[in-house]
Formats: sequence, structure tokens, C-alpha cells
Amino acid sequence: MKSFQITAYGSAPILVDADLPEPAAGEVRIRVAACGLNFADLLMSEGTYQDSPTPPFALGMELSGTVEKLGPGVTAPAVGTRVAAFAGSGGLADYVCVPAGSCVPLPDSMPFDHAAAFLVAYGTSHLALSHRARLAAGETLLVLGAAGGVGLTAVEIGKLMGARVIAVARGQDKLAVAKQAGADHLIDAGADLRSEVKALGGADVVYDAVGGDLFQAAMRATRPDGRLLAIGFASGKVPQVPANHLLVKNLSLIGFYWGGYLKFRPDLLTASLATLLGWYAEGRLHPHVSHVLPLERAAEGLALLRDRRSTGKVVIQITQQ
Repeated sequence: MKSFQITAYGSAPILVDADLPEPAAGEVRIRVAACGLNFADLLMSEGTYQDSPTPPFALGMELSGTVEKLGPGVTAPAVGTRVAAFAGSGGLADYVCVPAGSCVPLPDSMPFDHAAAFLVAYGTSHLALSHRARLAAGETLLVLGAAGGVGLTAVEIGKLMGARVIAVARGQDKLAVAKQAGADHLIDAGADLRSEVKALGGADVVYDAVGGDLFQAAMRATRPDGRLLAIGFASGKVPQVPANHLLVKNLSLIGFYWGGYLKFRPDLLTASLATLLGWYAEGRLHPHVSHVLPLERAAEGLALLRDRRSTGKVVIQITQQ
């Protein structure tokens, strides 16, 4: 089979021929249809992600496809079931083996490209906003990086939860995408963010997948008793937070890593994904995939993320199913 692999941290990933994997006890083998790219794939290739495997390994955290073989002891999902799965890595290949319990059966209405773009981005935003930040209807949600993979879903889900949404992105084209997802107010990332947000009354919840200077400006525009969600650091700069600012304004700084819940509260992920897939089936969620590329162009897909030339998600199509 073909597999898009990292052979050493810091080296360019390459497409290689690999052996067909056999599912171990408790696993299923999936014939991969599509794989969604994430910023974490870039970090993983450098060995700087918190869950980076040891090379060689295939990139690709989340995927969709069809169950093709069951490992020992597995009775479900049945062979032939259309599923999405969070693999952590390995999704950029023709086949991958994952724990049967990590497979999520897909609604009939969900195509594979939407499914491959769904779990991490929507799962992150829903659990972060509902479980961690306790976003309430009528509150103001400020989303940094609002046209990116997770940011765009935060706009969409925040609006569904009844919040007033302020979207921050760079350039009119990206802001237009955030507007289409439901944003009430748009701010260019190059503007004076603190002044612009304060003029709109400030933020109750900040959703930050960017970090750096934008986080600092957003914190200063957060209302007393506000909550700041640290989702990621696409800017490459991890902000250093003065604790006295948190104290004076009674702010809560909340870290969030979706994948961590797989280890200590998988029930929360299961319930969250059930809600999200229900919303999708009802036509309330609309995944935005800006690029669909074949496996041979996976490096180009990663470059789109690295250079911030994509909106929403970039999906790699592996096989036609």
C-alpha cells in the first residue's frame, strides 16, 4: 500500500510503499477514503507535538473510510460500515488499523470528505466551548484564527449555542468565510484588536488557536469574569500570561487538548460527537473544505496549512469509495 511517512523528525515526508497492516485484538482495518490535515501534523513532523510518534510513521490524525477487516475479538463495527476515526497518526495511507472503539459510524448523508474534516475541528470547538468554557446564550465569543480549521467551527458552534460571535482573521477573503459561518462582527487580524473588541463591549469567552500578540490583545479586551481558551499556537509564539492580570479581572485561563480526553474522559467525547453528528444530520453544521487533493499531493496540502493559504480544512483523498 502507499503511505505518506516521516522517516526522521525535521525531514520532508515522502510517499513510500508499505506492508498492509493487520488488525490486532480489539482493532479494525479501515480502507481509507479521505484524511483531514491538521496543524498538529506539521508539529508532529518536527517532533514538537505532545503526542508525536517515533519515526518512521505516517502522518494523518483523522480519517474516514470503510471497515475492511476485524481483528480478534471485534464484532462491531461490521465489515462494510462507513466510519470516521481519530487515529492520532497513520491516516495518510491506503489502509490503517485503529481501535474499534474509536470508529464513529457516519450518517448516510455525510460524504467522506466532510467526515475526514469533522472529528478534530468540530469536536475541539464543541467540547471546549460547552464543557470547558461553559459558553452561555447571550454571551460574546471572540474567535482568533476564525477562518482556520478549528476556528471556523468555533464560529459556527458558538452561533448555534446562542452567542454573539466576533471573528478575527487576516484579510477580507478569510473574514468573508467567517461571516458565512455565522459571525456577527468581523475584525482583521492586522487591526488594533483590543480597541476594536472593547468598542463592541468586550468578550466573555476568547477562543484562541493562534497565540502570540493576538492573545495578549484579546486578554486585555476580555470582560471581568471572562474565560480564555488556549487551543493552539499557530503563530508559533506561546503567550506568557501575567497572573496578576488574571487576578485583577477575575479571568480564567483554560487549557484544552481534545485528544487528551480519549485517555481520561472518553465518555465526554462520545457524547459530544453524538450531538455534533446529530446537528450535521439535521443540516445545522456545514463543514468548509477549501482544498481536496490526492495522496500524491499531500505535501502541497501541508504547505497550504503552513503558509495559511487554506480556509477551514484541507482534505487528502486517498481512494474512491
